[in-house]
Amino acid sequence: MNDNELGTFLRTRREAVTPAQVGLPAGFRRRTPGLRRAELATLAGISVEYLTRLEQGRDRNPSPKILSALGDILLLSPADRLLLHRLAKENGEGKELCRSVTAPPVRTVRPTFRALLDRLEPAPAALFNWLGDLVACTQGYERYARPLGLLDGDPPNMVRYLFTDDRARTVFPGWDRLADEQVAHLRNEASLHDSHVAALAEELTAAVGAPFRDRLAAAPALPSRFGTEVVEHPEAGRLRLSFETLVLPDEGQRLVVHMPADEATTAALDRLNGRRPGALRAVSG
Repeated sequence: MNDNELGTFLRTRREAVTPAQVGLPAGFRRRTPGLRRAELATLAGISVEYLTRLEQGRDRNPSPKILSALGDILLLSPADRLLLHRLAKENGEGKELCRSVTAPPVRTVRPTFRALLDRLEPAPAALFNWLGDLVACTQGYERYARPLGLLDGDPPNMVRYLFTDDRARTVFPGWDRLADEQVAHLRNEASLHDSHVAALAEELTAAVGAPFRDRLAAAPALPSRFGTEVVEHPEAGRLRLSFETLVLPDEGQRLVVHMPADEATTAALDRLNGRRPGALRAVSG
């Protein structure tokens, strides 16, 4: 696993910012994309040597003031700024704490949340913990997911399914993007130094190699919380599903709710659920 997530994040974000975006001339003979280390260091008010140590993982405890300055120059969004501060905490003094104090992932659901799921019927909605284990779901999700093989594990696990089940690449034409998203969830919702995450990462690295390992070693990124995905369903045909994700930080869980993105998908899900037409309505945009 990448033991220098903070440095990787800083380097890739530096390479993504053009000189023009921060008021610098493009100049000539640029051998690297984006900003040079010297340019970022000068704009952020730190030395080139210190920035080099941060990117190479030789200094792991930047101050909040330095992180704020880097966030300004790198044009980070509020969410990415929070990610930067979390990476710094995990990379530094909090690293050993993450390794030594790791609670097991929550695999139960509160009664009130179970009641909320019941009221989402017949929409395909599922509750996952930070490892990607399926904690609870609607009957609509069960009817949708079982033919795909998503419920075959014990417990069913979305990350393990995507990377180890041959059906996944056929079911999801956008497999590469979805795989990126699931690894982003795994990295963003718990520390990679968490023993449970480390065990799953070791298992999948051994099982599938580069498709998982390379994503885990890439620069940290935030997962999408909403969007549209295409599913080639063996019983319902092609489905276009819009999704929204609601995070429950205290439990380390997330609720993913799918809705049909067009009328054809609406009709297909109604048939899959044995419902009269109109039980679900298409939602787009």
